[in-house]
Amino acid sequence: MTATTPADLWPEVRPEAARRLLLAAVESFARRGYHATTTRDIATAAGMSPAALYVHYPSKAALLSEISRTGHQRTLALVEGAAAEATDPVRRMRRLVEDFTAWHARAHTVGRIVQYELRALPPEDFAVVAELRRRTEETVRALIAEGVAAGVFEVDDVRTTARAVLSLGIDVARWYNERTAEPPEELGRRYADLVLRMLGTRPVA
Repeated sequence: MTATTPADLWPEVRPEAARRLLLAAVESFARRGYHATTTRDIATAAGMSPAALYVHYPSKAALLSEISRTGHQRTLALVEGAAAEATDPVRRMRRLVEDFTAWHARAHTVGRIVQYELRALPPEDFAVVAELRRRTEETVRALIAEGVAAGVFEVDDVRTTARAVLSLGIDVARWYNERTAEPPEELGRRYADLVLRMLGTRPVA
């Protein structure tokens, strides 16, 4: 599978100039970091004047908020979709970890911004993202608790274990590089094996 690009996350964004600004913001934030990036950097990367940026977004922070919100919505959908399957907890956990890990590999540039620029979000936008993160963690916790109740998972602390499961996938965005790492789907399978062993069960295909 080819790498996920920022454009894949925002197919509905119109007009085209607004989408170009999102793409340029991802590129600029990834290269310079949020705080070192200026609105002029973003506008220039989008082939626009700095004044044109404000037609579509009121600030640099608004662009970061849009990137962070949509990225978290995407990963929440992956997690909830896997957890809702009509299969046993072991197979659902495998699907969850595979999809979550592969997304952070394919979309690693966006993933780094989404996961590591949280402190730069304005308070009201951080609250929205925090709720998405809470729902993601709660979904993983519920699946682990279900596996424990069914006798297929063995963990001492469900909350800590859920955070560890998510942290493994999130960290992929920090170091992943297509030229030096295995394909996202293969990495997802390996991480799923690791997680299932961590949960005290035998991995299944």
